[in-house]
Amino acid sequence: MFDIGFMELLLVAVIALVVLGPERLPGAIKTTAYWVGKIRRSFQSVKSELEKEIDADGIRRQIHNEEVMKELNKTREQFQSEVSDLKNSISLDKAEEPAKDSSDKDNSGKDKQ
Repeated sequence: MFDIGFMELLLVAVIALVVLGPERLPGAIKTTAYWVGKIRRSFQSVKSELEKEIDADGIRRQIHNEEVMKELNKTREQFQSEVSDLKNSISLDKAEEPAKDSSDKDNSGKDKQ
């Protein structure tokens, strides 16, 4: 997060020792550590809550996608059923045409008039 090296930490410690003195420095360190820990826990809590929410949103999207896919498959099956019915209807019409043509002609092969 912060790029603080050993020398920077040592400098901050010396300045704190000079400013606060040896009597108040341990209390200040404890207080600072307490607040830093509290802030870290707070950020960690927010982070985990966001991750849970993102996962829940992803699951909701996945469920929605599955429902859409089911509807698409159902529609596709209906479409294929209609297509096969049309093919059967067309093949029946073609089968009836030669029968009509042969009934329109007499035995000599000439058209009836």
